Amino acid sequence: MNALAAPRHPLVRHALTDARTWCAGQTIDERPALVHAVRVAVTLTRHLPDASPELTAAALLHDAPEFAPPDVDLDGILTARYGPEVPRIIRALQIEHHALDQPDPPITTDDLPVLLASTADKIVALASLRRRAHSSGDPDAFFTARPGLLRLLPHFQDLHQAAAGRVPASMTDQLGHVLDLLHQDTATARTRLQEPGP
Repeated sequence: MNALAAPRHPLVRHALTDARTWCAGQTIDERPALVHAVRVAVTLTRHLPDASPELTAAALLHDAPEFAPPDVDLDGILTARYGPEVPRIIRALQIEHHALDQPDPPITTDDLPVLLASTADKIVALASLRRRAHSSGDPDAFFTARPGLLRLLPHFQDLHQAAAGRVPASMTDQLGHVLDLLHQDTATARTRLQEPGP
């Protein structure tokens, strides 16, 4: 059983409604964005059955800064509906996502709610990438076309190691498993990436 199963906590129920509204018409990994949001929340609560309603709501709404209408006071709405912790976690995840575009993204593990939601997000996103790669019919070409992802794999490995002992062991194991499979899947593409240009 997970936190999204009925009966839902009121915060989770409202978060699911808001996620459904803000994710409408949006896609992540070529699937409806709501599917990604729900998978992140389900993954989180599978590994952490006693996750707080606030953390579960933040997992459901973690992409709200990207999808909510730009003319709304998102922090005001989130704080009024969910209290201060939900927007705090969401904004921290937004900062982390933007940091992945930097040459050397920082690794922080001191904020446990953010670390838990971030780890669940990575499990879902990286597993989805693997599925898309294999369904493409040419995983090597799929990964070769994504040099940004290939460059981030060592960062994700370092984060996985740093989070060990902070997040539930089952969550560490699942992320490690996905990363090991990605390491195998991307071997050829990574070799090409390291080859000097003409």
